[in-house]
Amino acid sequence: ESFIKAESNGKNICAVYAHNDDMAIGAIQAIKEAGLKPGVDIKIVSIDGVPDIFKAMMSGESNASVELTPNMAGPAFDALHDYLNNGTLPPKHIVTESKLFLPDSAKTELALKKDMGY
Repeated sequence: ESFIKAESNGKNICAVYAHNDDMAIGAIQAIKEAGLKPGVDIKIVSIDGVPDIFKAMMSGESNASVELTPNMAGPAFDALHDYLNNGTLPPKHIVTESKLFLPDSAKTELALKKDMGY
């Protein structure tokens, strides 16, 4: 909210990247309070893929969310195990899959998360 006010009431901001969806929801509220349209005047991209961000996408207030795989640690621990047990150096990069969610799939993704304890 303070940043939006400091930047000509948001008129100099083209996008918000939030490191989690809850931060994005807060940014959406601040953008609305500044009289701008989140998702239109200021693009919103975040991380997590929680139900509220799908609702924001469905209403046009968020543009994308990336769900980090809960299995990210597995390949890292495999590499650490191999290094400690036989000296195998890990690759420079260990690629894990993450899922990109866009507004066109938000309704379907929200339905899939319905019984997941959110």
